[in-house]
Amino acid sequence: QVQLVESGGGLVQAGGSLGLSCAASGRTFSNYAMGWFRQAPGKEREFVAAISRSGSSTRYADSVKGRFTISRDNAKNTVYLQMNSLKPEDTAVYYCAADQIPLGRVLRTTPVTYGYWGRGTQVTVSS
Repeated sequence: QVQLVESGGGLVQAGGSLGLSCAASGRTFSNYAMGWFRQAPGKEREFVAAISRSGSSTRYADSVKGRFTISRDNAKNTVYLQMNSLKPEDTAVYYCAADQIPLGRVLRTTPVTYGYWGRGTQVTVSS
């Protein structure tokens, strides 16, 4: 089992920045690729970003590329999402998730492939 707890959400004006953190506990953190997803009211959960076990590889949704940065610190069992140039359409509940993907595989973007999830943190971007 892997337990994940997100933090750092809040209210920010359009154009502003916000940083999210996700602390993991339980099994060895470095055994998991990590992802961030988001879900807006009335919409399906969508992929935001993912990072490989070592942090050497990342993947982003086109909608956030160039604005968001995912990173991890395996010594602290934490994954981060730095969000810059925020837009009202970024408003959603943001979830972190863990994927026990085999080494060498392309980072995955489908929620069902991630076996562990946090409870989410709300991000609201005002116009």
